[in-house]
Amino acid sequence: MPDEPTGSDLLEAPLAIEYPFNRTTGPVIGPFLTALIDQRVLGIRGEDGRVICPPTEYDPLTGAPLAEMVEVASTGKVTSWSWVATIREGQPLQHPHALALIQLDGADTSMMHVVDCGSADAMVTGMRVAVRWSDERTGSISDIACFVPTGEG
Repeated sequence: MPDEPTGSDLLEAPLAIEYPFNRTTGPVIGPFLTALIDQRVLGIRGEDGRVICPPTEYDPLTGAPLAEMVEVASTGKVTSWSWVATIREGQPLQHPHALALIQLDGADTSMMHVVDCGSADAMVTGMRVAVRWSDERTGSISDIACFVPTGEG
């Protein structure tokens, strides 16, 4: 069996994974992101009348294209959650928080975002939460800094 290469005998080939293209946000996601700048949240009405938030370009049940944008509230309820105790680089909050599915008032679906509530003991399914807006908004989902408990219900 030949000796294994060591040190300067090793060959290296750097690998850079890139996505060198731009994509427009389109007629549905574009208005959703733009509304966030103005502290508004938009959903979209599905063929069956349900309001989907965040909005999708196509009805998830029928595949039909959707176009009727609908404003929903910046408050809602937690439908499911998980506690994030160990913080890693790049997470939206740099202290323990909940990762939750939140159904905004006026929407029939839930969106995933973080809840800043202090401790896992403060989280409960069904709790009411409200958007905490970022101080500087740029038209991205991070314009919603997080959700916070409202103390209601």
